[in-house]
Amino acid sequence: MSMGKDPLGGVHAEQQEDNAQAAEDQPRSGGVLGGVRRWWAGLERWQQWILLAVFLVLVLLLPVINPPIISTPDTDFSIACFNMARFALAALGLNVVVGQAGLLDLGYVGFFAIGCYVAALWTSPDSSYVHIPYLFTLPLAMVVTAFFGILLGVPTLRLRGDYLAIVTLGFGEIIRLLANIVPALKGNTGFQNIGMPPGTRDGKPLFENGTAWYMLTVLIIVAVMLLLGNLERSRVGRAWIAIREDEDAAETMGVPTFKYKLWAFAIGAAIGGLSGALFAGQVGFINNQRFDVPTSMLFLAAVVLGGSGNKFGAIIGGAIVSYVPDRFTGIADYKYLIFGVVLVVLMIFRPQGLLPARNHLLAAIRRLRDWVGSAPSGTPSTAATGATSVSLGKEKDR
Repeated sequence: MSMGKDPLGGVHAEQQEDNAQAAEDQPRSGGVLGGVRRWWAGLERWQQWILLAVFLVLVLLLPVINPPIISTPDTDFSIACFNMARFALAALGLNVVVGQAGLLDLGYVGFFAIGCYVAALWTSPDSSYVHIPYLFTLPLAMVVTAFFGILLGVPTLRLRGDYLAIVTLGFGEIIRLLANIVPALKGNTGFQNIGMPPGTRDGKPLFENGTAWYMLTVLIIVAVMLLLGNLERSRVGRAWIAIREDEDAAETMGVPTFKYKLWAFAIGAAIGGLSGALFAGQVGFINNQRFDVPTSMLFLAAVVLGGSGNKFGAIIGGAIVSYVPDRFTGIADYKYLIFGVVLVVLMIFRPQGLLPARNHLLAAIRRLRDWVGSAPSGTPSTAATGATSVSLGKEKDR
């Protein structure tokens, strides 16, 4: 006896059907971008991975290729590429807090600064601390900044909205002022000759230019995206989305909102600290003048511009925010004004950002509904549906 469509009839076939349905769910008025999304969603998983691998190779070779159309005449292109990558990494971490969990953080630069100082304190000859290899400071910076994220989150995450934003803004300023007050952080004097990864090429340090730093940062971004993608599809990611959409409803349904908000703060802080440690190693010098409020606003602008809640959107937004001042140096002094105007226009005409977040759960629900509706009579699904209809009819008659 035929049992209709088999919902477990192969992982690849199901994934292709899910992608095709997701493509149908996309709005038809999306223009070129919408067409690209529908084409991408119609591909099978293995085809997507092959295209992503090719794209990753091209991205890694971007400083070597140096396309004339996007080259930066007044800035070393490899350094410009690294700046785009480290801004994208910072935006990726802030997207966890703002885009996934819906928590407005205006002091994210504080975590970025902590990561910089961790790298400086344990590698610079100006520091009296025990020196360790630079690469060891990357996980150390993540652990320290995650600890500070928890330390900030425990007393403040009971707040919401504007109140939380004000507290986080104060945190960013406190970190900058502490760098001036605490003698070990050396205030305006700062730290010089911060360490870098090992390796030489033709007798010169491999990481003396921006190309090696850029490639290292891109590989770290890929690893972070894979981890965040797994988190999004887990219970943690679903809890973040529930909190973002309606925290009261999520708490009513039994979601431990405080715990998952603390998770978001700690993970976002760790990624921000990692970005800061990379920045300190590449620049080789830091002081307390590099971590002001406008920098924190640029991180937030990158997330909003790219699309809050979308990992790829955060990366694109971070790259744009960093690239424009490096490409058009004549207007670099007006970058805050320009990005402010762009954000106002974006909020009017496309409030969801360049790449808005997508909910794949809707496509799965529709696929299940279509399967139930197309099952022939006599199948367990139809029987269950009929029994449900009879039960509802009885309740209505009562």
